[in-house]
Amino acid sequence: MKKSHPIRRVVLASAATVSGVVLLLSLKPASDPNAQAAGAAPQQTAAAQDSPQGGSSAAGAANGTVDGSVVQTEYGNVQVRLTVAGGKITKAEAIQAPKGGTSDQKTALSIPKLTQETVAAQSAQIDSVSGATYTSTGYKQSLQSALDKMKASSTPSQGASSGTSQGSAGGSTQAKTVTGSVVQTQYGPVQVRITVSGGKITKADAVQAPKGGTSDQKTALSIPKLNQEAVAAGSAQIDSVSGATYTSTGYKQSLQSALDQAGG
Repeated sequence: MKKSHPIRRVVLASAATVSGVVLLLSLKPASDPNAQAAGAAPQQTAAAQDSPQGGSSAAGAANGTVDGSVVQTEYGNVQVRLTVAGGKITKAEAIQAPKGGTSDQKTALSIPKLTQETVAAQSAQIDSVSGATYTSTGYKQSLQSALDKMKASSTPSQGASSGTSQGSAGGSTQAKTVTGSVVQTQYGPVQVRITVSGGKITKADAVQAPKGGTSDQKTALSIPKLNQEAVAAGSAQIDSVSGATYTSTGYKQSLQSALDQAGG
């Protein structure tokens, strides 16, 4: 008994040691740091996938309605409202327009045509309606201010989703509208607005011109010719219209200031 007793103690101690090692090895994978890291990776991937979804919803900022500024005309106020979806005009309407007397007829004649052309052109580069010059001019001015607001509201989302190369390419081909300074003449103020695309004048019109009495006839005679020559010449080096010297001079001065702003 005495000889076997120490051996039995050694055997029991060895067995206890082996059992402890086996127990430790079986517990190790559950507390392995690498296993925890592997479990965290899919959660990070899912979180990363949420970011593009958030960015695409911000791109819908150019949706809803946009009201242009109120433009005073000789026959009453004009104000345009645009309905925008996906950055495009889907509807245009005049929430203010001249009314009363003959203005009712002119408004009924001109506004439907102007709103229709707005949706078709997607810009303020639309023709005036004959017989409703003042209403047409006020409409286009209010429309341009609504378009400016629309562009300003959509710029942040475009910058977030578009690359630098796309932005620079758009800047080189996109039409730009510039309004010259107001030039006071003996018969009234003259102010020219031009549209420039690719470094060339594509359209010119007078947002202000002398009116009242004989000035109406002279303006109606001279402005269309001056607009046409401005586009043809691509500069302010155009001829004055006979019988409308003051208007022509004011037009050319305002045109030059618009070209200076456009960098041309």
